[in-house]
Amino acid sequence: MSATDTPHVHPAWLPDAAFAPLGSRRVLVAVGPDAGPVGATVVDEVRRATAAHGGSLTALAPGEALPDAASVRSHDLVLLVASRAAERDSAAARQAPGRAPQPPHPNDALVAMAADGALVAADGALGLSPDMFVRVHADGTTVVVAGAATGLLYGLHDVVRLGEDAFGDDAPPVRDLPVAPVRMLDHWDNIDVHPVMGQVERGYAGGSIFYADGRVREDLSRVADYARLLGSIGINAVAINNVNVHRTEARLLTDGLADVARVADLFRPHGVRTYLSVSFASPVVLGGLPTSDPADPDVQAWWAAAADRVYATIPDFGGFVVKADSEGQPGPFAYGRDHADGANLLARALRPHGGTVFWRAFVYNHEQDWRDRRTDRARAAYDHFAPLDGRFDENVVLQVKYGPIDFQTREPISPVLAAMPRTRLAVELQVTQEYTGHQKHVCYLGPLWSQVLTFPLAEDATRDVAALVSGLPGRRDTPSGDLPAGGVTAVSNVGDDEFWTGHPLAQANLYAYGRLAWDPEADPVGLLDEWIGLTFPGADPRVRETLHTLMDGSWLTYEAYTAPLGVGFMVDPGRMHYGPNVDGYEYSKWGTYHFADRDGIGVDRTVATGTGYAGQYPSPWRETYEDLATCPDELLLFFHHVPYTHVLHSGTTVIQHIYDTRADAVDVVESWVPAWGALRGLVDDRLHARVAERLTEQVRSATEWRDQLRSYFFRKSGVPDATGRPIY
Repeated sequence: MSATDTPHVHPAWLPDAAFAPLGSRRVLVAVGPDAGPVGATVVDEVRRATAAHGGSLTALAPGEALPDAASVRSHDLVLLVASRAAERDSAAARQAPGRAPQPPHPNDALVAMAADGALVAADGALGLSPDMFVRVHADGTTVVVAGAATGLLYGLHDVVRLGEDAFGDDAPPVRDLPVAPVRMLDHWDNIDVHPVMGQVERGYAGGSIFYADGRVREDLSRVADYARLLGSIGINAVAINNVNVHRTEARLLTDGLADVARVADLFRPHGVRTYLSVSFASPVVLGGLPTSDPADPDVQAWWAAAADRVYATIPDFGGFVVKADSEGQPGPFAYGRDHADGANLLARALRPHGGTVFWRAFVYNHEQDWRDRRTDRARAAYDHFAPLDGRFDENVVLQVKYGPIDFQTREPISPVLAAMPRTRLAVELQVTQEYTGHQKHVCYLGPLWSQVLTFPLAEDATRDVAALVSGLPGRRDTPSGDLPAGGVTAVSNVGDDEFWTGHPLAQANLYAYGRLAWDPEADPVGLLDEWIGLTFPGADPRVRETLHTLMDGSWLTYEAYTAPLGVGFMVDPGRMHYGPNVDGYEYSKWGTYHFADRDGIGVDRTVATGTGYAGQYPSPWRETYEDLATCPDELLLFFHHVPYTHVLHSGTTVIQHIYDTRADAVDVVESWVPAWGALRGLVDDRLHARVAERLTEQVRSATEWRDQLRSYFFRKSGVPDATGRPIY
């Protein structure tokens, strides 16, 4: 049963009411020939909306005689797939650089009819790429023209997001296309329930929407609804199983292909390609070979045959995601090979079919001696991969976590992203809240991801992360030439919970991820406002105001009551990284430490006296992080070991900052409880109750963080809180 028909499955940001402005109007849709299942989705979405809200749909079938201009312009909204269109005097500057003109399309004649000169179809006009759309409003008609059905789907949802504003006479013309070619979500779902991690590793929203009872679900209606959500925000790739590939999950590549095809059938109509995480040891585990050595001809033949079987079953299969030589996962190191050897092995099996390998750069020594202060987990990815730049095949994308450690609340941007200009790269984010409150805490991550994607990492701080992973130069309006393009990936946060993400407000993270992967320069607070408008259409203005109060700065609030100044990893290993445990990793094999003693705190990662990690950055960041005087306060303890009395740029000491921020942040969280309580009756009762329950837990947990950290650092430093607030 569909989420829109079932009161116990929340529709997220696609409730029927959000389609009312579109659905109450006269709509013409012409997807043309070869539109496929995505074209059918566009027609179905409009049909559903107009049936629900009293409008009308005219759907032109391929080959049907074109109506005259007057008939076309009698519609309020015209949705077209066509080959050529360019808007006059558009304020939008982003274009598809170097895009070759497309051949004529049967709908080209409709473009001029619909837009009456606001769009032109003529030689020399811009060829539309498949994901691109143009929207204009002219003489009472809103026209969306796209280069393919996927672009039209994205243009349709652009109209839905705008609501009534899409039909206003003052609506500016827009040309829009995604910055990142690949916009992927990785699911860490297990078929079998893992004894420690559960069914969804780092999953905080229940079980898997894909798997139940040791197999792919018979009823995949939740997957169909999920695919619809993803298509609406421009996600175009999904890996459906855990990167830690266990024995049962490994068999998706062989015995389970028919079921993977069933899942792919549901993603395809929304422009989403399906990927599998695979084990590097598959030739041994599945094929019975004695080795998985990339240089072995039998291993190469096994992977080629495996790829042939996959594409025979799923012709538009995306490819493989691989975690190798990391945290116990098998990899090429066992055979004296490097990661380029391993990735290229799989890439060459996929290449005849157009498939891609996403090879994760999360490789480090997880069995290190805590006594060794020179071994630095932060250095590992750069040390392993930077020397391999230029050796990866063209259909390999190196998937790099945004920071050098592991999705911490605050980390510097990984220097690997600046060190490999001849390699396709993807930056990996984490939508699931492993280190940001397990979806029990309000923590809107849009501002964090915005900072990551727009951080000017390379080429003398002129080329940001989004440009690096998208094959764009420092200036987005400059042709990219031959720069390699990858994309943006993230770990998904959904489960079979009725609210998809456990905490209803965590849906905003999934929404913002898709929108920022499309446009990294989008304002994250503006995206939150979009999400509120779609999720709570027609709500009392107090709902919007309160949600902004809770969510706008919630990431910084979470940071303020947890690990300070970029130090990271003060979480409890025994509770799967939930809640405080200042020394939880301080003497462990995982290699993440704060080195707090009676005199100071922080990790010395300088070149002069520390691990040398700061030297992995290009200028000016190498010098910025190396120098105590220029290192940003929010990353101070990531790069430097300093006395508790060290004065920050803010003017306060490190120890007083720890005392103040933890106490002040709890006051903020406590204020959210009555603010949310005042919305009772203004939002859905079930949703209100779930958020209220989560806020109660957030107050409890934040209080524990405050009291443990303040007490711990008082006992270490002996320096009292200058305000006299209680310390235990």
